[in-house]
Amino acid sequence: MVTLPSTLALIDDDSEFVEFLAQYLREQGIKVDVFPDSDDLLTTDAPYGYDFYVVDLMLPGVDGIQLIRLLRRRTNVGIVVISGKVTPDVFRSVIDAQADMYLSKPVSFEQVLLTIRAICRRTAAMAQVNSAWQLDRRASLLIAPDTSRIELSGGDMTVMECLLEAHGQPVAREVLIKRLGRNPSGADDNWLHGTIYRLRRRIERATVLPVPLQSVARVGYEFKAELRAI
Repeated sequence: MVTLPSTLALIDDDSEFVEFLAQYLREQGIKVDVFPDSDDLLTTDAPYGYDFYVVDLMLPGVDGIQLIRLLRRRTNVGIVVISGKVTPDVFRSVIDAQADMYLSKPVSFEQVLLTIRAICRRTAAMAQVNSAWQLDRRASLLIAPDTSRIELSGGDMTVMECLLEAHGQPVAREVLIKRLGRNPSGADDNWLHGTIYRLRRRIERATVLPVPLQSVARVGYEFKAELRAI
């Protein structure tokens, strides 16, 4: 079972604290990227692709609480807040934003590491228990068993709805093409192939898990894993 993340984003503008904490975590085998400004994280190519986040509350750009809310819309990985902000409602605000834990500065690096390990152990156990892929209809998301989240376009959602309704059985190309509002001609069959290819690539980029969306020769496509709507 995974006990430490492979990658971690450290978002904090306290340069001295960040320098030594990042060094300590790297010595534990974690790849750490440092962002002194929350906007620096959000404007990277893959801001939601880290295995873990350590967030300060008082940040340039988007404030810590809002950053946590944005992260939670896209990922279920661990989020720890480490901050010197002391107000009566700070802990409640952090937990309401769906962070996993709040640590108050000053804090030892060992305590940070133990907290990260405990949260990773819990999330890994949850991923093992929940082996199904989940289709979030309201948010237009496909959620993998490892909690990776894949944003879906309108066409992607139509394809996934068809696969959900099929309960693991193949869905004919003609059915998919019609549900997508196209004509079942040769040209549109090629268009469907491109649509499925792009959806598969989107899933592959989001998770290391095998992609269950498979073609069935001379028939269509099937989702070869448990798929549930939420």
